[in-house]
Amino acid sequence: MKYSTLPLVAGLSFIATGAIADTLTVYTYDGFNSDWGPGPQIEANFEAECGCDLEFVGAGDGAAVLSRLRLEGDNTDADIVLGLDTNLTAAAAETGLFAASGVSGEYDLPIDWTDETFVPFDWGYFAFVAGKDVAAPANFRELADSDLSIVIQDPRSSTPGLGLVMWIEAAYGDDAASIWADLADNIVTVTPGWSEAYGLFLEGEADAVLSYTTSPAYHLIAEEDDTKTSWTFDEGHYMQVEVAGKIAGTDVPELADQFMAFIATEGFQSVIPLTNWMYPVVTPAEGLPAGFETLSTPETALLFSAEDAAAKAPLAIDAWRNALAQ
Repeated sequence: MKYSTLPLVAGLSFIATGAIADTLTVYTYDGFNSDWGPGPQIEANFEAECGCDLEFVGAGDGAAVLSRLRLEGDNTDADIVLGLDTNLTAAAAETGLFAASGVSGEYDLPIDWTDETFVPFDWGYFAFVAGKDVAAPANFRELADSDLSIVIQDPRSSTPGLGLVMWIEAAYGDDAASIWADLADNIVTVTPGWSEAYGLFLEGEADAVLSYTTSPAYHLIAEEDDTKTSWTFDEGHYMQVEVAGKIAGTDVPELADQFMAFIATEGFQSVIPLTNWMYPVVTPAEGLPAGFETLSTPETALLFSAEDAAAKAPLAIDAWRNALAQ
């Protein structure tokens, strides 16, 4: 009887232990949740504090995450959505699915942060990344007039892709459509997300890829390769601020609040520079990693407000789509 009782007790212990740990489900983009992204380390750091199970769910690129959330509506399994940016926050708020973050604080951002729903977790500037041996154009017009080939992302599914159309819109306004028309023959292909585009660039399929001014830091620090650079355009560069938001209907509101507060802490922010290769919104105690000081900093930062971005995005995407359809 003793031998038959021990497995039963062990089984009951497992069930009880399993019942204690709540699960926090976070929808994010695939790169964040990849083996090389920040997800695994942030998961370990947060679980050490919360005694919970943090589950990241990849849902394509950033804009695709919002599309999935819209489809699921109130039936979503997400407790947190992480990986939207300020080009999408107004549209996300309009779904009525997000609650106030309950988080306030000061951030190391080039802009004042006043959004009471979404919490920033990293930021950067969009840029084209290329080899240093490629003659860099000074702006979009010079790029369009050149024979240089580029890979970009779809603005309907990718936050970098959306950032690019907003960049050209912010820099050129009424002339944005003509810029796209001139750029069309430079574009090798349009990918659903950032990872696919960057992979094609690394395989030599194009001279440059839409990415970030911080991307060369990966090659320099992780690969000891200093042959990559980002092009600096004299029109300025569009900023991206990536954010997280809490789902109003979450079944674990206290846990969701704990995670939202965790975003600004060392356990999250110290992971960002060497895994997501972006700037953290709170500089870690040890500062930025060596190598980040070599990155270019645009003289002019471009950024629409969340409301203006929501209003301008449909027309900006139409200009891009019409040009590529010619």
